[in-house]
Amino acid sequence: MATRRTQILEAAARVIARRGIRGLRVEELAAEAGVSTALIYYYFKDRAGILRHTLEFINDRAERYTSDRDPDAPPLTPRQELEETLLLELQDIPDVRENSAAWGELRASAVFDELLREDLARATLVWTQEVAALLGQVRPMAPASALAASGERLTALLEGLSMRWLGGGIRIEHARDLLLGAVEAELAGLG
Repeated sequence: MATRRTQILEAAARVIARRGIRGLRVEELAAEAGVSTALIYYYFKDRAGILRHTLEFINDRAERYTSDRDPDAPPLTPRQELEETLLLELQDIPDVRENSAAWGELRASAVFDELLREDLARATLVWTQEVAALLGQVRPMAPASALAASGERLTALLEGLSMRWLGGGIRIEHARDLLLGAVEAELAGLG
């Protein structure tokens, strides 16, 4: 069973995904989580703390669903691992849809919130570096600067494809095909 803190973070991700940052009211969050508002303030101090910890929560959840592998499955090649890690961000399952929607809402709100912007920039940098490291496993002779630039392009594209898919602008299969085409182009550019 989830801890109270985790229950609150799960509820915060749901509320943000559904109603956006501006729609996040502590009273509504408490009702969604099935806890008192006092307990929310106990764990997170203020609204900024809720947002910061929700960002960490959705990053941790994404890390789990993009890295959990069947221990009995054969090992992936570096390219398969790169593609699978990216494609797992485009799954039509509740946790991924919720994470992607909440991430998009947090990114949009960061335009107006400097503290959130800093937290999001750090999270984005880590994600970009992880993708660059996966690219480096496929193309070990590529310069670090080229790997970093490719990682940045792929993560930015993935965010955009995710928002278009969630917003009904494209089908998920098309988003996945576009992403795989971009991986192919980036790897070709890396030599």
